[in-house]
Amino acid sequence: MKRPVRESGVLPAAAEFDYRDDGSIYVRSPRPLGPYPAKITERLEFWAERAGDRTFLAQRGPDGQWQRLTYREALTRVRRAAQGLLDRNLSAERPIAILSGNSIEHAVFALAALYTGVLYSPIAPAYSLASTDFTTLREIWDTLRPALVFAESAAFDRAIEAVAPEGVERISSCTALESADAGPAVNCAHAKVGPDTVAKILFTSGSTGHPKGVINTQRMLCSNQEMIRAALPCLAEEPPVLCDWLPWNHTFGGNHNFGIALFNGGTLYIDEGRPAANQFARTIENLREIPTTAYFNVPKGYEMLVSALRDDETLRRTFFSRVRIVFYAAAGLRQKVWDDLQDLAYQTCGEEILMITGLGSTETGPAAVFTSREGASAGRIGLPVPGVELKVAPVGQRLEARVRGPNVTPGFWNDDVRTRAAFDEEGFYRMGDAVRLADASDPLQGFLFEGRIAEDFKLSTGTWVCVESVRSRLLSHFGDTLQDAVIAGPDRHYVSALVFPARRASREELQNLLNEFASGSTGVSTCVARILLLGDPPSADAREVTAKGNLNQKAVLENRAALVEELYAEPRSPHVIEVTEEISK
Repeated sequence: MKRPVRESGVLPAAAEFDYRDDGSIYVRSPRPLGPYPAKITERLEFWAERAGDRTFLAQRGPDGQWQRLTYREALTRVRRAAQGLLDRNLSAERPIAILSGNSIEHAVFALAALYTGVLYSPIAPAYSLASTDFTTLREIWDTLRPALVFAESAAFDRAIEAVAPEGVERISSCTALESADAGPAVNCAHAKVGPDTVAKILFTSGSTGHPKGVINTQRMLCSNQEMIRAALPCLAEEPPVLCDWLPWNHTFGGNHNFGIALFNGGTLYIDEGRPAANQFARTIENLREIPTTAYFNVPKGYEMLVSALRDDETLRRTFFSRVRIVFYAAAGLRQKVWDDLQDLAYQTCGEEILMITGLGSTETGPAAVFTSREGASAGRIGLPVPGVELKVAPVGQRLEARVRGPNVTPGFWNDDVRTRAAFDEEGFYRMGDAVRLADASDPLQGFLFEGRIAEDFKLSTGTWVCVESVRSRLLSHFGDTLQDAVIAGPDRHYVSALVFPARRASREELQNLLNEFASGSTGVSTCVARILLLGDPPSADAREVTAKGNLNQKAVLENRAALVEELYAEPRSPHVIEVTEEISK
């Protein structure tokens, strides 16, 4: 019997398709995109007037209690901080670097920059705190050339000393900027901010591991929030309540989620936890207390959340009490995790919760494609949101997703070469993601994600290997034994993998799992013939981990080339586990 699904307020699927003779498909939503403000801080002014006493941001203080900032208080502080920025002659030519993580102080600082048109860039704290040589931070610094740096903690001192030249001011609290009331210069600066004003630069490592500065304009921020609300009208039906850890230096946390709260007059509880063994307890503590209306996380976060929900009735009842949508992004979610979450929801409240996802990137604001009311399943990404044109174009044997709309970046900061290469002849941004229709006979079922085109390779036989498909199947099959995997095999006779273990497992257990995986594969391009367990975790200094915590497959393969050679050595290395001869035949 089909189980009931809680009313989400999410619209049903809708799209118009235009099929071209060259195999391209052009897709857009028939729903119009509504009007949106010229600058995102208009929404701060709007809610300060309409709901000034409503909590905008909250974070735990030293005493463990929630410290709150209302919309009215936020606007007052932002305008005073804006005066402090102007007094320092900061601008698009004299930008700001924010090294600290999410906090009320960070938000006030960033909104003050947005209010006055002062360029700023929130930079991943890991580049300062998890690095020993600061290579990536130095590359970013040389590209941005900031005149002021904001870092709340002394933990950033060593990194700042390593990369910042003399004369760069450093502040650790917005109170240093708020010494005077906002004067006429603040109003004048705010009036000059428009849709084409560069709001901020988000640095992303991409597939190469080298940082690129994605320009985010005010038009991008504002149009994308209107797109999100058009696709998920439940966000406008009641002020959303979020409890979110996703970092503001990344588009998912800093544009998508922070923007949802601000644009819709919601409340954002800043979660200082994250999906890591020694930090997730704080996330659980917060979710036991805060009943969210919408929840956003990455797949690893949901894996840990499902485990916690099973063992904690209070957490289950709070988490499922008000939530209308559950959203994941940044990587693929295993179907078992999905199913387990829905089972827990049904057991707790008698309903399943709509789980949605989509396709987007830092360059698209990020939202470009969403699943709809009909729900989704692992791998499904949906259809373009209102205001976005999706072009699916043939690239070799694959179809690449390309996007055009007001939410798309004009390019990369101080990098004309990358900017020109990022767009096709019609002005569509090349996402580099392979997609295909879930059902060509029923295109309203939307598209499926098929991995990064640049990661795919050919075996020596000329057979193409879809890396994401193999990797996802491998991780799903191995379950809790593997944390992640890197697929190897360009120009080799067969596919192999370097794998990061999640727990201690016997060689016999891993051998059996590999044999079972091979027996369920359809050919040499879908089978992993050998694996090698890695003892060292992925290195941030070596760019093996992106800012959002994902593995950089290319960097791991390059840095551990000797281990790749060991995978293919003959006679076989004793450290390598190989599919048995009986299975491989």
